[in-house]
This record gives sequence, C-alpha cells and structure tokens, in this order.
Amino acid sequence: MHAWESIQSSLKWIEDNLPENLEIERLAEIAYLSPFYYQRLFSRLVEKPVMEYVKLRRLAHAADDLASNPRRIIDVAFDYGFDNHETFTRGFKEAYGVTPEEFRKAPRPLSHFNMPELSLIYQLIDENVPLIADGIVLEVRRTQLNTQRFFNGLSVQNPINDTPGIDFLGQLWNRLHQQKAKMLNVLPIGNELGMSYPGIQEGFFSYFAGVEISGSEKQRGYEQMLLPTGSYVLCSIEAESFSLLTTNALNKARDYMLGVWLPNHKVSIEPFMAELYGDTSAESSSMEIWFQVK
Repeated sequence: MHAWESIQSSLKWIEDNLPENLEIERLAEIAYLSPFYYQRLFSRLVEKPVMEYVKLRRLAHAADDLASNPRRIIDVAFDYGFDNHETFTRGFKEAYGVTPEEFRKAPRPLSHFNMPELSLIYQLIDENVPLIADGIVLEVRRTQLNTQRFFNGLSVQNPINDTPGIDFLGQLWNRLHQQKAKMLNVLPIGNELGMSYPGIQEGFFSYFAGVEISGSEKQRGYEQMLLPTGSYVLCSIEAESFSLLTTNALNKARDYMLGVWLPNHKVSIEPFMAELYGDTSAESSSMEIWFQVK
C-alpha cells in the first residue's frame, strides 16, 4: 500500500465516524502508521493538521444540516461530535464568519473544506480514458473551437484561498438564476458559463457567471464574456448530483487539472478556466471545464 492510500483510508474512516470520539492513535492504527508518522504525513498530504481537518468536516456536515433540518442547533452540534454550544458556535464563526444562529435565520451558500481524493494527485490518466475516484468520473480530451461563443451575465471578485467561508460564487449564481428569465437573446438550450480569470486586486480572482446568447449584443446592466476560438483541453466531469458536481467534484477536477494533468503533459494555458454547463436543471450531473492552450 502506498503512503497516500494509508491516509486516504483514514479519511474515509473519519468521514464515516464524525460523531465519534476520534483519537490520533486510532486513526494511525487504521492507516497502519505510527501516530507520529501518521500526523506528519497527514498534514503534508491534506495540508491540514488531523484534528483541524476533523473539525472542518464536522462543521461542513453540521452547516448542511442547519440549512435543511429544523432540529435545535445544540442537537445538531452534538450529532457531529461537539461537546457544547460554545465550542460549536466559536468554531462555526471562525470557519464561516457567521454564528449558527445567524446562518439559520439567513441561510446562504457556504464553501466547505471537502474530503480530499488523494488518488487524483498520484494518478495520471491518458486522454479519452475515464478516471473514477470518490464517486466522480473525469475524462480529458482535446478540441478545437472555431466560432466564438458569447455570454451575458454578472461577475464578482473572490478571495484566493481554500478555507471555508461564505460562498460568494454560489451567491452570484443565485443572482444570475433569479434574473435569467429577464435576460435577452438567451439560447433556448440554456448553456451557462462560469469563468475564473485574474482579479483586479491582490489576493482575489475574478469570476463571471453568465448565459449563452445568440449574436454578440451586450445587454444593458450585464457584463459580457466570450469564449475565444482556439485549441482547448477539456475535462468532462460526472458526479452523483448537481450539488456535488458544482462543489466537491468541480474543486477536485480543477485541482487535478491545474496541479497534475496539465503540468505533467507540459501544456501551457491562457490565464482563465471556463466551466460549461449544457444542462442546468437540478437533475444535471455533468459539466466540462475548458482550458485554452497557448
């Protein structure tokens, strides 16, 4: 067994036993490592100390329950291994910037620290060969775009970090979908685009969310983005649900492409990443991310 497989096995065990009293010694035993080496390897591969990671995963599940479950906040806290209301509230506030009470009164999209899939770091797939990992399917191929595609929509500046917090991109998509019915020249097939590109202030990146239009006319009150002609590397993504597709699966596929696939294939790309959604219904479970080759 590779070292990363040992850590991955403990990640799965943590996820299945979040309400329990998780101790380093037990987790190290599951990984077949000494407690010292387990903590050292875990921090290097997951980029979080073990118990910090456990806390963030507990908070992620608790936040989802608070948004969908009317049970008392303290009962939700107990369900995920928090000893008391004060500890839960302090941890929730530190992670997301709001208290559990504030979040329940005004639910909003949150970004979580998701369970890593370490196999995506150590497996290099060939083009047109699917990779199945942690309930998601990735497949990489190349294509040529010969006609520009135009999108009208909205944008936001988002902090560059991988810490939990308010999901500003989720809020942006909600705004777009609330306004979509009023937008002009929207193609009936409903293609939508999310595009990340360099920000206008240090420590932030820009993000555009829009709908594909016929023609190239920019609608007043909206911004416009185009997908330029050229050669692209595409990563197709499938997940078990639309919610998982646009959060956990998308984040893992992005990290895999930028951190593993593109560097190992020595592919130099333009400074943007495009998310393309052909089916935007709640039942959709697939999308593509596009990288333009320089």
